[in-house]
This record gives sequence, C-alpha cells and structure tokens, in this order.
Amino acid sequence: MSDVVTAAVDALNARLDGTGFDGIAKFVIMDEGSIIIDNDGARASKDMAGDHEADVTLTADTDTFQQIIEGDLNPTTAFMSGRLKIDGDMGAAMRLGGVLS
Repeated sequence: MSDVVTAAVDALNARLDGTGFDGIAKFVIMDEGSIIIDNDGARASKDMAGDHEADVTLTADTDTFQQIIEGDLNPTTAFMSGRLKIDGDMGAAMRLGGVLS
C-alpha cells in the first residue's frame, strides 16, 4: 500500500469522524491504489480493478485527490473540470461530496 493511500485513509476517517458513510464508495487514485468508504469508515482496498462492489467509484490522479482531501479543490469543481471521474450512483457521489467539502 502506498503512502498516499495510507495518508488518505487517515484523512478520510478524520473527516468521517466515526460516522461512516451511508453506502459504498470507492476512490481510485491512479498509480497509487484504491480506498473503500462505507459504514465502517475508510480503508485501503487490495487493488484498483474490481475487488469490491461499490455504489459509486471516483477516479482521479494523485494530485487531484490530495487537493480534494486537503480542501484546496472542491469535488464538484474537480468533476466539472474533468479532473475527477465518477461512475455509478450520482446521489451517493453527492453525499460523499458533502463529507469532502
């Protein structure tokens, strides 16, 4: 597991504040790995391919993902500019966006 994924898991769990997420979301950080977020919080996933079914999958490069996590880039702006790709349930993506903003 990469240092980027480890740091992102810690940051996401801090933002979730022990409440988890209503649904299953997968973040794919290109060239680094992936993260699953669900009722149990955030955790590193084994691979980027398809190891876990998700309601929504969000894909970005490392720089974009770090900017979103650090609060320097709004997830909606990242999506609208093509830096963040979303596949699946847009309602789940919007709920997750509230956690990240």
